Amino acid sequence: MSMSLCVGGAMIAALTFYALLAGADYGGGVWDLLAFGRRAKAQRDLIAHAIGPVWETNHVWLILLVVLLFVGFPMAYAALATALHIPLTLALIGIVLRGAAFTFRTYDSQRDDVQRRWSRLFSYASLVTPVLLGVTLGAMASGTITVENDVVTSGYVRSWLAPFPFAVGFFVLALFAFLAAVYLTLETNDMELQDDFRKRALVAGVVSGVLAALVFELSADGAPKVRAGLTASNFAIPLHALTALSALGVFYTLWKRQYTTARILVAAQVSLILWGWALAQFPCIIEPNITIDSAAAPPAMLRLLLIALGTGSVVLFPSIYLLFRIFKSEATAVEEH
Repeated sequence: MSMSLCVGGAMIAALTFYALLAGADYGGGVWDLLAFGRRAKAQRDLIAHAIGPVWETNHVWLILLVVLLFVGFPMAYAALATALHIPLTLALIGIVLRGAAFTFRTYDSQRDDVQRRWSRLFSYASLVTPVLLGVTLGAMASGTITVENDVVTSGYVRSWLAPFPFAVGFFVLALFAFLAAVYLTLETNDMELQDDFRKRALVAGVVSGVLAALVFELSADGAPKVRAGLTASNFAIPLHALTALSALGVFYTLWKRQYTTARILVAAQVSLILWGWALAQFPCIIEPNITIDSAAAPPAMLRLLLIALGTGSVVLFPSIYLLFRIFKSEATAVEEH
């Protein structure tokens, strides 16, 4: 296995962790906005207890992804930062506003009008940011980002302002809302709250399925090479079978109120979707011609990057495990009390 492939694999792993952890935080913002009924306050309190201890830590995976791309594949980084400057900048603003609103809502005045203001900002940023991140992935797969003599020639708008990237964006949003609703069923022992998020998970799962079908349909013109990879490659049938089984398993276990199994299966479903996209686009980082090998940094740089990644992992994974073990347990204990 080449060093560039190892770094690329680490990037997909970082993206997977970001989707499974921070993605659920974004989804929590969706349900914060859509909380209603006599248990609306309890629903928002549950979301805050679930997100509060770990939401900042979850962005470690996005930072790792950006660093790996910047150091390991500088040509691809430059092309993305140029062609997708607008959606990436807006996504960054959304991340900052979302975090600031969540913090100020916690520590600012508890008056209803103040809380509503921060809640709206938190929720709107939680909606917009995943869409923009999905638009970025859709543009990367579309083949419309063109580079000639190390200069991006496709402009700042054409590559992402199209139906396919936005369909991917809304699919990502629905998938994160699905993920969050399933996760939240395990954040409390209150059966009424569990049932609230169980119903939301079932609805979000159906919406995700509809949007997945829309993305696939639009990919015929919007991302033909990726579509071909998802339909004609050797891994296509096993991948689709595993993804479908995971999705059906989530619905079945939610229906039976087997929430622990549902959480495992929804994480597997989201992971398989991401891995399927990566395999279908391989060896390209950006369609049609910026590949892992063509965009890779010199071997000496990749070697140092992998050494740093391996050394850092020895500290990173135990630290994150310890943080989740302490603070998530503590948050759950507060909610149960």
